[in-house]
Amino acid sequence: MPTSKEVSSGGFEKNSLMTPKKLAHKIADLSLDKRAYDVKILDLRGLSTVCDYFVICSADADVQAKAITDHIVEKLKDEDDVKPWHTEGYKSLRWVLLDYVDVVVHVFLRDVRSFYGLEELWGDAPVEEIAA
Repeated sequence: MPTSKEVSSGGFEKNSLMTPKKLAHKIADLSLDKRAYDVKILDLRGLSTVCDYFVICSADADVQAKAITDHIVEKLKDEDDVKPWHTEGYKSLRWVLLDYVDVVVHVFLRDVRSFYGLEELWGDAPVEEIAA
């Protein structure tokens, strides 16, 4: 299927056929493929200029966090030609952040997620819980 490209304000190409909402849902579904749990999409539109959506999920171990992260990155690249603009935390795998500009993904180990409490920090954001 042909894709349409546009250059974002960050200067990199992104697939303009993938809306931020669709991207957030695809990422949530991809995380479930690797048994992520407590998967949530926070709608930050109107609350932040950082991005439109957070996708937050948890893993039980660093090996699972790596599997979730790798799966998201590889599938989006292969299927949609979408690559993260920035990645953080991949070496420690306690809190991995994938920045897709309009969608920021947070893959947490359970205790780290509880400690930082992003859902509480962004408590005004509408939340959609995603289940398998």
